[in-house]
Amino acid sequence: MDWKKIPSLHALRAFDAVARRKNFTAAASELNVTEAAVRQHVRGLEQWFGKDLAERSGKGIALTENGEQLAAITSDSFQTLSHGVTNLMRTEEDRPVTIALPPAFAEIWLMPKLERFWREHPEIEVNLAPSLSLADPRKDTFDLAIRYGLGDWPGLGATPIASAEYVVVAKPGLVDIAARTDLNDLKTYSWLFETTRQEHRDWAERHGLNFDADVNRHYPTNSLVIAAARAGHGLSLQSRALVQTDLDLGVLEELFAEDNAPLAYYLVAHSDLRAKARVFADWALRTSNHN
Repeated sequence: MDWKKIPSLHALRAFDAVARRKNFTAAASELNVTEAAVRQHVRGLEQWFGKDLAERSGKGIALTENGEQLAAITSDSFQTLSHGVTNLMRTEEDRPVTIALPPAFAEIWLMPKLERFWREHPEIEVNLAPSLSLADPRKDTFDLAIRYGLGDWPGLGATPIASAEYVVVAKPGLVDIAARTDLNDLKTYSWLFETTRQEHRDWAERHGLNFDADVNRHYPTNSLVIAAARAGHGLSLQSRALVQTDLDLGVLEELFAEDNAPLAYYLVAHSDLRAKARVFADWALRTSNHN
């Protein structure tokens, strides 16, 4: 846009007020400027266009034909600008609370609890953005993130939300009773792993388990790993938070447990949280403390 071809926006704003108020004094009061300033702006526009835009009419003014044409333009333009700014502010204020988190955590831990949040806060929409990548609320378009790790991410506040205690689980009856507390005996079974889960690969190596052994099966997501474990396809290493419901229901049974503290799932946020995101964060932390 070539701004040299457009008159002063201050002058256009003054003219718009005059066109609506049909009075210089009233226009000046609306704009909180002097009447002389408004008159000067209108004269400046008349010089710019080389045409009369307004003329006296009793105690007020009347627009000329050219003035009526310009008034229609300024009215539409300023209304469009006003509506656009209002909608932009409303969009920022009312947009859903967006949370980036691991897919399995979203499906197994958070989704069953969301109904409670919506019962308490029906006015707040929540968008989940499942991803295996490490989301950064400071740079990405997320309000909050849930991360697995030690909680030591510089520049971000991190609060534990769920235990990452490791448990080895399987379908009940898959493993002999005598082998249910000895990890060495469990190594002879087929294990189910998420292909890209580096922390599980590291765990397997620490315990002398061959992550890539032919007898083991690998799946692209942890949700598929858990589904395969439920179906009895093998043993699975999981964070307790992701399988506690299955354990409580007897769908899976616990064969071995290892405390991973301070590893955990953390609720991560930057310091300047929107009000609605803060409401969700507070609710999530209360919910985790009650479980």
